[in-house]
Amino acid sequence: MTQINVRVDGASYSDDVEPRTLLVHYLREQLGKVGTVVGCDTSNCGACTVHLDGEAVKSCTVLAVQADGGEVTTIEGIASPDGSLHPMQKAFHEMHGLQCGFCTPGMIMASIDFVGDNPNPTEDEVREGIEGNLCRCTGYQNIVRAVQQAAAEMSGRPAAETTGAQA
Repeated sequence: MTQINVRVDGASYSDDVEPRTLLVHYLREQLGKVGTVVGCDTSNCGACTVHLDGEAVKSCTVLAVQADGGEVTTIEGIASPDGSLHPMQKAFHEMHGLQCGFCTPGMIMASIDFVGDNPNPTEDEVREGIEGNLCRCTGYQNIVRAVQQAAAEMSGRPAAETTGAQA
């Protein structure tokens, strides 16, 4: 066993883990952060995306010991302390950017990181920026609109023509 010290969603944890434990399993099984989804376990789908030290990572490809001393943010940690949704969560809801919801936590976490680097993305840039996250239900159009709407809100711009979401 190896002891790790990590901050997750603003709380500090000190735990013993097997050195081969994946971050996704540590988050889910030891900390109860079940919003981080185990999808493919091969880094193809992106459902397990979290932020590690401010950058989006697929937590099925990171060992828990690699997060030692780091700061992890999961989907459970992005809402405001008062419970209000993060702009990306709000946009996914308003723009119907989800259906079954399985990919949604990872898609939202990857999208937040993406718009941090590109606060005014075109449709093509959004599609390229989230290409590491797969969705089998939506066809992506409303996801793209949601990301653009959230990007506008996060950067203080009025939302462009992203209000034409389709159900």
